[in-house]
Amino acid sequence: MEEAGGPAVGDAVLAGTSGIRAPAEVFNSIFVVFLGLGTLVGVVVISYTLYNAYKYRYREDEDPAPEMERPELGELPESGGKGKKLFLSFGISALIVLSLVIWTYASLLYVEGKPAEAQQNGVEVLDVEVDGFRFGWQFTYPNGAQTAELRVPADRMVNLSVTSQDVFHNFGIPELRIKSDAIPGQTTNTWFVAEETGTYQANCYEICGEGHSGMTTKVHVMEPEAYQEWYEGTEGTESAGNETAGGEDHALTGPDERDAPGALVPARAGGVP
Repeated sequence: MEEAGGPAVGDAVLAGTSGIRAPAEVFNSIFVVFLGLGTLVGVVVISYTLYNAYKYRYREDEDPAPEMERPELGELPESGGKGKKLFLSFGISALIVLSLVIWTYASLLYVEGKPAEAQQNGVEVLDVEVDGFRFGWQFTYPNGAQTAELRVPADRMVNLSVTSQDVFHNFGIPELRIKSDAIPGQTTNTWFVAEETGTYQANCYEICGEGHSGMTTKVHVMEPEAYQEWYEGTEGTESAGNETAGGEDHALTGPDERDAPGALVPARAGGVP
């Protein structure tokens, strides 16, 4: 039986399958590198500033101000290496910044292109279409089955194609660290790999109307065998896996079933489903 909430963020749920780094792991690496480097640079700069402030502090009784010609604004100082330290610091800073930009851009390209690369390399990828509407979500699987709750197998790459039927929405699963805009007339993609089974919650992160706070749904990460059994049972149905209060799945096969528990009903013009 699936446990609500799933594993804590930061453990195996962020891991990949077959050596694939999940987006959460990539973004976490970027954060750690920028945080570590930023902290190091800050410590060095502040320490060097304090050192020079103390070393060259003005002491009227010992070091009277010398009579010397001071450089004009924009003029490089002629003493202390004739600006070599200045150019050296600029050069090192530019090298660090360019390296970070290139590395970060390469990491983002990895995240964006990994599903296509994985498919080319023979890795099985589950493609699911995600449609947002006021105020719910609809998931369409490769066999055409549609559900109000997302079901995916554990330890498998899941590629989500996200769009909207009406206004701007944003589909996100905080425990899996994925978010993607749902824009009418456009499709955005995001993907994830979850190694731990469990039940998570997906939310809308774009204010979309009076029912925005209730625009949530469940995400079930299932054992591969259990998922395959469920998936095969959705063959030939228009909608499946819409759970009622009793927790049972019902297949919705026609317009007459729109008022059934768990059916997907977009909001009317007044904003009320």
